[in-house]
Amino acid sequence: MASCDVASSCRMNEEFAVPKDVEEVRTAMANFAERHVAAGRRVVLITSGGTKVPLESRTVRFLDNFSSGRRGASSAEYFLAKGYAVIFLHRHRSLCPYTRLYTGVNLLDCLTLNTIQEGTELVTVDQRKLPNITNILKRYQEVQTVGLLLPVEFSTLSEYLHLLKAAAQALSPIGSKAMFYLAAAVSDFYIPASEMPEHKIQSSNGPLQISMKMVPKILKPLVKDWAPKAFVISFKLETDPSILLERAYCALDTYKHQAVVANVLDTRHGYVVIVTKDFQKELVLTDKEAERGVEIEDKIVKNLSNAHSHFINQ
Repeated sequence: MASCDVASSCRMNEEFAVPKDVEEVRTAMANFAERHVAAGRRVVLITSGGTKVPLESRTVRFLDNFSSGRRGASSAEYFLAKGYAVIFLHRHRSLCPYTRLYTGVNLLDCLTLNTIQEGTELVTVDQRKLPNITNILKRYQEVQTVGLLLPVEFSTLSEYLHLLKAAAQALSPIGSKAMFYLAAAVSDFYIPASEMPEHKIQSSNGPLQISMKMVPKILKPLVKDWAPKAFVISFKLETDPSILLERAYCALDTYKHQAVVANVLDTRHGYVVIVTKDFQKELVLTDKEAERGVEIEDKIVKNLSNAHSHFINQ
């Protein structure tokens, strides 16, 4: 094991609690990957949603971010349509593939209870309130029948870090057939367990002052040690367009992975730039495409799956 891996592992184990089921999940992901590669498929690990950073050991308060998991959930659908098997590492209660399309819909308002005869009742669905539900349900059932989607859930930053490492180690044996699509909005700051108060912080103590540490950059050991032959994509979100490309190229140079999907907060649903060491590709969603229900993630996945093919052939 390389020194970088040892140092990262030691720090993670000391400062971030290890999920009790991490070995069981690692085995499930390894078996999933092995089965699908044997069937001629590629496997993509998609991270999705934000990460929760607790302020107390017995957590009442935590720091969060705006991420709903929309990009990860929609991308998963497009990767599945491209023939990939998908491990979906997502935040608890964030959006999930297929069901994401009906977020905000009260399911009970879409159902009607009909009495067929005495003692027999039938529940029917009002499809007008669940647009395109027939096609979505068919796609979902096709995916479930073949077992193409493996959801893995996390809640906290600690769980995310350990599960991502487990995923990298599980997918490492399949080499270049593995893709990592790291769309989750991961916190850059945290409070170490050793410095965290055990009980609820009392407002009666006055204004709150918090000192936070930098979250270890897990991308470096992932690329260098845990899954060195995989095709790895990170995401770079900025609010200042003038620094976007500079930050994307800086990430490529620092971590030596294959691609960065760069986007600006205000335009992230309609414009991204895919940056690699060989090319820079702007993807734009036109008004007409948006009216037809096209999503920018469809274009992202098409471009990256093509780049993955080239990577494998090299």
